[in-house]
Amino acid sequence: MVINPTYLAQRTRTSINWQDAQRRVTKSYRQWLRSAPEIQQMYSLNMPVSEIRTKIRQEFERHRYVNQLPVVDMLLFQSHSEYQETLNYWKQLPHVLKYFREKENPTARLPESFMQGFLEVQYMGLNIFTHMYRGH
Repeated sequence: MVINPTYLAQRTRTSINWQDAQRRVTKSYRQWLRSAPEIQQMYSLNMPVSEIRTKIRQEFERHRYVNQLPVVDMLLFQSHSEYQETLNYWKQLPHVLKYFREKENPTARLPESFMQGFLEVQYMGLNIFTHMYRGH
């Protein structure tokens, strides 16, 4: 596989009006959907292509109600950067899997405070600090 940094490169531009922005968003969305099988193969993902496409749809739906044209342009730029980095294999597997993190570990949670997260050390499901203070 020959790495070509200009592969998939595009000029940065702004949308002329909402119809132009909609056309560009649709084009970007379709590019992502078409590349899902290739992404699955390149990164050896253990999930069906349909799940990858569902995640792509969710990412686009997150920004469905953006109503400022410059913000849409910025999101399009970010989308294309992600697309180029993904298909040029400039990402590592953890970078791709971060989009599926909540599916990976449904029990994952953030600590309530910094101190709780700092003091919470899990070892085989037991809180070591609690275990030490009980005299075990």
